Amino acid sequence: MGFLKIEKKTFVVFGLANKKSVAAAIAKVLVEEGAKVIHVVRSEQRAEAARKLFPDSPVFLCDVEDEGNIIRVRSEIGEAVNELEGGRIAGLVHSIAYANYSEGLTPFHGTLKKDFIQAFDISCFSFISISNHFRDLFARDASAVTISISTTSMAAENYGYMAPIKAALNSSICFLAKSFSSFSDVRFNAVAPSLLKTSASAGIPGYVDSYLYAEKAILRKKALQTSEVADLAAFLLSPRSSGITAQTMVVDAGMSVNYFDSEIVKGTLS
Repeated sequence: MGFLKIEKKTFVVFGLANKKSVAAAIAKVLVEEGAKVIHVVRSEQRAEAARKLFPDSPVFLCDVEDEGNIIRVRSEIGEAVNELEGGRIAGLVHSIAYANYSEGLTPFHGTLKKDFIQAFDISCFSFISISNHFRDLFARDASAVTISISTTSMAAENYGYMAPIKAALNSSICFLAKSFSSFSDVRFNAVAPSLLKTSASAGIPGYVDSYLYAEKAILRKKALQTSEVADLAAFLLSPRSSGITAQTMVVDAGMSVNYFDSEIVKGTLS
C-alpha cells in the first residue's frame, strides 16, 4: 500500500469540467494512488470529458443549483457504492464555484442580489447540502475537501463578491466538522490556492493580469501549478491527515509573504 493508504478506497469528485480543472487534477492523483473515483459533473458535455479522461470511472450528472438533483445523484451513487467492497465512500471533493460575470466588472457595492444569492447557492451551500445528503454513504473516518481561495480579504476588484462567498465556505467547514462529530469522525477541510490557470478562472474579467502579477509575487517566480493543489487535496483526503479537520490550508508558494518584493516595488514606482 502506498504512503497515502487510499488504495482501493472510493472517492466522489464533484466539479470536473475539463482536463485543466482542479477536480481533474485531484482525481488523477487519487487514481494514480490506486483509489476508485466516481465523478459528478454538471452537464453531458462535461460527462463526455470525464469519461475521456477517466475511462474506468463512473460518471453521474448533477446541477447542484437544484437540491433535488443532489438528492437524486446521492441515490444513484448509493446504489453504485453498494456494489463495491465496504459500501462506503472514503472521501468527497467539492470543486464547484460559479459567479455571473456576464455584465463585466461592477463595483462591489453594486453587486446584484440575484447574482450574489446564485453564486452563494452554487459555490457554498452546495457543499453543505452535498455533505448532508451523502452523510450515510461516508465511511466513519471519511474526509471531505472543498476548494477555496488563498485569501478572502484581499479586495481585488475583478474577483468581487466571490471572496465573501468563499469566506462563508471557509466558515462552513468548521460548522460541518462540528455537527458531523456528533455521530462520526468525518473530517472537513478546504484547500485554498492562489491564482491558477484553469478554464473557470479564464471567465473572470482581468484575470490574466492578476495571474501574471501573482507569478511575480510568488517567491520562486513561477506560478502555482494545479497539480500542487491536487497533491495537498489528496493528502487531506487520506488517512495520513487524520489529525487535520476544520482547517483552510493555503497553498500559494509563498505569495502571501512577498507583496513587497523589490522587483514589484521598483516596477510600480518606475
